Amino acid sequence: MTEFVLVAGAWLGSEAWDDVLPGLRAAGHGVHPVTLSGVAEKQGVPAGQQTHVQDIVDEIERLDLRDVVLVGHSYSGIPVGQAAERIGDRLARVVFVDSNVPTDGESFVSRWPEWRAVLEASIAENGGFWPPLPAAEFEGHGLDEKQIARILDGATPHPGASLTEPAVLTRPLGELPTTYVKCLLDGAEPTDDVAELLTSEHWRLVTLDTGHWPMFSQPRELTAILLEAAAAPAI
Repeated sequence: MTEFVLVAGAWLGSEAWDDVLPGLRAAGHGVHPVTLSGVAEKQGVPAGQQTHVQDIVDEIERLDLRDVVLVGHSYSGIPVGQAAERIGDRLARVVFVDSNVPTDGESFVSRWPEWRAVLEASIAENGGFWPPLPAAEFEGHGLDEKQIARILDGATPHPGASLTEPAVLTRPLGELPTTYVKCLLDGAEPTDDVAELLTSEHWRLVTLDTGHWPMFSQPRELTAILLEAAAAPAI
């Protein structure tokens, strides 16, 4: 039995995975959605990026999970990638869902120099938090009005320190058995750092014809990809 540990991106808690959980459980697997410190039901908890890494590691160790498929969406790919190497032989595979990936010594904002100043200013103006995106930003991502409303209803300000704190890696990320899910409505090609990692024999690319939030727009298709990833042999 695989143990899926699911971590949603910025602003979102564990409820983001509600439409994915039934299919994974019906296939006989354990499913453990994680809410990171400072968002959703954990609002008010101080959190930097390393806090988020520890949130994930602590949940896996607390439940003594083995054969873990660790899933990170969007921002959460950064703490998930770090947690993946820290859980050692508990890890079966990493799945990055249209996500950022960690680079040692670099932060979330440092990977996006063209809008770093705007993001940092927004965090400063909002008491150290990154406010959720407005509804218009979700258009063009394969979401209907109800799905956008669900995302907005569950979204809370995201702790800014987690976006500016640098990642810490002790081994090359390309060595981890990994599936990268590229959502095509959010750009036809992976970012340059992901493309470089995909040259590793340990990484494989899967595409979804939807936008950046596939757990809302195409949960059944995403579930199928996760099940396939769990069955994939580690190289």
